[in-house]
Amino acid sequence: MRLTDGVIFTPTLKVSETHDDNFRATEKNKKSTWITTIAPSFQLNADSNKSAYQLKYTASSDTFHSSHSDNNVDHFFSGDAGFEFNSRNRLRLNAGYKKIEETASADQKIENDKFNTKNVGGVYTFGAEAARTQVEFGANYDELRYDNSTRLAGKRLNSDKERDATALRSTVFYEVAPKTKVLLEGRYTDYDYKSFTARDSKNKGLLAGVTWDATAKTSGTFKIGREKKDFKKSTYSDKTTGMWEAGVTWAPLTYSTFNLNTRRGFDEGEDNASAIKSQNTRLGWKHDWMERLYSEVSYARSDRKYQEISRTDKRDDYGVSLTYQARRWLDVGVGYTYADNNSNAANESYKRNIYALTVSASL
Repeated sequence: MRLTDGVIFTPTLKVSETHDDNFRATEKNKKSTWITTIAPSFQLNADSNKSAYQLKYTASSDTFHSSHSDNNVDHFFSGDAGFEFNSRNRLRLNAGYKKIEETASADQKIENDKFNTKNVGGVYTFGAEAARTQVEFGANYDELRYDNSTRLAGKRLNSDKERDATALRSTVFYEVAPKTKVLLEGRYTDYDYKSFTARDSKNKGLLAGVTWDATAKTSGTFKIGREKKDFKKSTYSDKTTGMWEAGVTWAPLTYSTFNLNTRRGFDEGEDNASAIKSQNTRLGWKHDWMERLYSEVSYARSDRKYQEISRTDKRDDYGVSLTYQARRWLDVGVGYTYADNNSNAANESYKRNIYALTVSASL
């Protein structure tokens, strides 16, 4: 919906009916329910010759028909801005806020996890897009806070997870062939926990890699290196691990696309773990069968090794969906997701089947 020249307002509405046979993701005493989700979204875009802006807000209301005490509304807000000062100087800014309640959480027998996150960041790029060399400088600050009211042993539930994080990044790109660049990237993140200060740490990472868009069929980025987590206190020993990130898109046909995303590195700790050594891989395939009919198939694998405690989780996720674009502004889809988490910790393994019917409308 065009408001004025360069200003576009896009309202959308997504409605889904889902059946989840284990919505608390538990090993025993599984509970199933039908869930009705209503998610209106509002997006405002404004563009000019040298700048672009976007504001977006989404409210997602979940109604649990077999467990009304779990009914909740999640809120998502984001703002982005981009500036091109001249051919060699560009800046991207972003900010966001999320308020979320999760029914599948370690503490759901006591109270669902309720949390909010705030972030602000930006990336400055020096170097013309056609130049052989470009340099990026990135910074981001985010806060994680929990809204739980239950108190255990005198402490508010999940208060040990609350933290601030300040991240800095610098990346150098150098063109070695048309549409192909090698890169060198350095990262630094400072984690500051509000109550569980034993987890305060500084993460440092150094990666080398390549990014390419060499053909109409293949594009992607691959980075590999090392990551070190230095704890500020002596409660935990410092940790190091091999690290990689990759995202590759392959389109052998104009109507068929494969995507591969993988990452290895440290995640922040939980459940008495100092950190989690995580390795995640996801493979997706989208295929257009007709002009208005497409399918999506996905497989994801997650391996998580909890540091300082004896726990390893291995999770497999399978997904398939079929979407029909009934009108330019109306999509109707059906989908199925299966999750299988295998853990050596007591009561942490589970299986989950989710069936969904979704209708999405936009102007």
